[in-house]
Amino acid sequence: MHCCLLLPFMLGIPLLQPCLPVTENSKTEEVKHPAGSHLRVKRGWMWNHFFVPEEMSKTPLHIGQLKSDMDNGNNSFQYKLLGAGAGTIFVIDERTGDIYAVQKLDREEQSLYTLRAQVIDTTTGRAVEPESEFVIRVSDINDNEPQFLDEPYEAIVPEMSPEGTLVIQVTASDADDASSGNNARLLYSLLQGQPYFSIEPTTGIIRISSKMDRELQDEYWVIIQAKDMIGLPGALSGTTSVLIKLSDVNDNKPIFKERLYRMTVSEFAPTGTSIGKIKAYDNDIGENAEMDYSIEEDESQTFDIITNNETQEGIVILKKKVDFEHQNHYRIRAKVKNRRVDEQLVKYHAEASTALIRVQVEDDDEPPVFLLPYYIFEIFEGRPHGSVVGVVSATDPDQRRSPVWYSVTRNKLFHIDDNGTIVTTDPLDREISAWYNLSITATEKYNVQQISAVPVYVQVLNVNDHAPELSEYYETYVCENAASGQIIQIISAVDRDESMEDHHFYFNLSVEDTKNSSFTIIDNQDNTAVILTNRTGFSLQEEPVLYISILIADNGIPSLTSTNTLSILVCDCDDDGSTQTCSDKDFMLSVGFKTKIIIAILICFGTIFGFIVLILALKQRRRRTLFPEKGEDFRENIFRYDDEGGGEEDTEAFDIAQLRRSAATRERKPRRAGCAQVRSLHRQSLQVGPDSAVFRKFILEKLQEADADPCAPPFDSLQTYAFEGTGSLAGSLSSLESAASDQDENYDYLSELGPRFKRLACMFGSVMRPDH
Repeated sequence: MHCCLLLPFMLGIPLLQPCLPVTENSKTEEVKHPAGSHLRVKRGWMWNHFFVPEEMSKTPLHIGQLKSDMDNGNNSFQYKLLGAGAGTIFVIDERTGDIYAVQKLDREEQSLYTLRAQVIDTTTGRAVEPESEFVIRVSDINDNEPQFLDEPYEAIVPEMSPEGTLVIQVTASDADDASSGNNARLLYSLLQGQPYFSIEPTTGIIRISSKMDRELQDEYWVIIQAKDMIGLPGALSGTTSVLIKLSDVNDNKPIFKERLYRMTVSEFAPTGTSIGKIKAYDNDIGENAEMDYSIEEDESQTFDIITNNETQEGIVILKKKVDFEHQNHYRIRAKVKNRRVDEQLVKYHAEASTALIRVQVEDDDEPPVFLLPYYIFEIFEGRPHGSVVGVVSATDPDQRRSPVWYSVTRNKLFHIDDNGTIVTTDPLDREISAWYNLSITATEKYNVQQISAVPVYVQVLNVNDHAPELSEYYETYVCENAASGQIIQIISAVDRDESMEDHHFYFNLSVEDTKNSSFTIIDNQDNTAVILTNRTGFSLQEEPVLYISILIADNGIPSLTSTNTLSILVCDCDDDGSTQTCSDKDFMLSVGFKTKIIIAILICFGTIFGFIVLILALKQRRRRTLFPEKGEDFRENIFRYDDEGGGEEDTEAFDIAQLRRSAATRERKPRRAGCAQVRSLHRQSLQVGPDSAVFRKFILEKLQEADADPCAPPFDSLQTYAFEGTGSLAGSLSSLESAASDQDENYDYLSELGPRFKRLACMFGSVMRPDH
């Protein structure tokens, strides 16, 4: 009890409430001290416990009264109120100590006010009681509705989730005092969302109450209400909306919308060709809708299906080439399934969806087809013209069965008829070519654009038609002093025929040589033989060259024999009879002989080159002009004159009609006369010297000749003439001054020399031919 009396003065009013009950009656607290104490007896305050309701409807509102136990009611005491809110929110009657609230209060803004009270004796002006604190509490009323602070709410839950699956928890807040009755105690309920969802009343947890299918509805709006005062009458409420989306699970298998697909393919289509597309649909989305297509039934193994991952379509492709004549339609079955399926969802994919595909092969015009990819024939060499090599056959695979004709490509040794029989056009020689590679083409008669080819290999079989012969040209020598039985040469033979077995040659001398020859031959039985001398001593003077006939036979069937002549030179050997010495002499002889051949060849080339140079010189001489050019000893005289015409009005200077007249209408001077005049004038100029009258006459004649020339251009031109000089006392050395005059010279014989001299005959002949 003493604790309760002392704490208000030490700690203030907030500690009084636990010690004192709430009442409207005034109480006096006194502090008693022991007798005989020198301390002043301190009296206590007398006050009410102060509470003020929030949101009061009228002001001022009497809250309570502060009173000192020393106040005897004579109005000599004055009460004062100090602290935050004193004088503005709360006022006090200075005489009675009554406290009033003059403003409406809100507990949610401030739930208590701490004030200070003081009492003063007006007679003395001194404080009767020391300043003391007290508290005015604002009592709560249910004036705030619950609010959802975390809006908006959105949740995602997999479709087909079982009942009781947690979706989301919503929480509302009430600003009222939770310790004051049920003002802040909330209850949650669903206003919208049944029967798919439910909510726990006290926690606000939303759960699934029945399974939902995303393919039917993929999102739901749920409205939640929160009520305070545990839903009692007069309670306030707040609502919020929750968007619940259903995520997809792979609970649907892909299904073909069409059970039958019809497609066509050309028999010319290469493997890998796309012939059509198939499409299945899956109500799921994302990776749950990814699918794979495959062939379920295809006995021919001709087709395949690949999946387009972007469009989720199945592309039917050709795995093997098709042939209309072999099979013109196909029946295959395709199936589709999802790429990924969870184990718990396998029950939804127990049986895959299938579709039937019918493929029709289009008949195209195909080229002829040979029965074999290639042909190999054999024929003996030397068979006569028209011998049969073999037969090829090609047919039109199309239904119309077009006839076929054959041809041989780029080969003149073989011919093929319309039946495909290949024959030879000339006898074949295996030694020239043992194999022939032919290309036989077959062309449809109804459509010549349809052509096919097949390789044909012809082997020419060997016939023993070539006799053996010496393998090379032998340069055989024998010394004059050679002894009998001396080996002078080893020979071998070759055979151009082909033998099933190894070639074997037999060497013998002819019958005449066997009796009379100075040499003998020994067969080594290894396709070689040795030539030996059959006597002693040879004469270079009497018999410089000896000849022997060698018979060489092969082992073919039938056996063939050839006669080969071997030349043996007799040499003047050294004393020791060395064959090498004979060879060296012959080598020098052969070198000298070869040198003579080379010199002869060079002389021939020189003669040909000189002849060519002579021809070119003659052609160059033909091109020379009548007067020598600057390169010779003649000096060149250029005469220039300026004569300005009278313009367009000058009709006397020249006749424009004459200039435009065709070359055929102009009078042409005989070529011979012109040439004679040129030569005569040239001689005259050489004789008389540079006289102005002579030059004037010469130039006028040249001008007249140029004007009469039909090939001259119709404009001013520069003429150049040459002048040799005035001559000398010895006279002119020019060939133009020869004893024979121009009249004595006759060049008609030039026309008889052939076409190469037609030009000279035209220039110097007595008669000008019109065609030249």
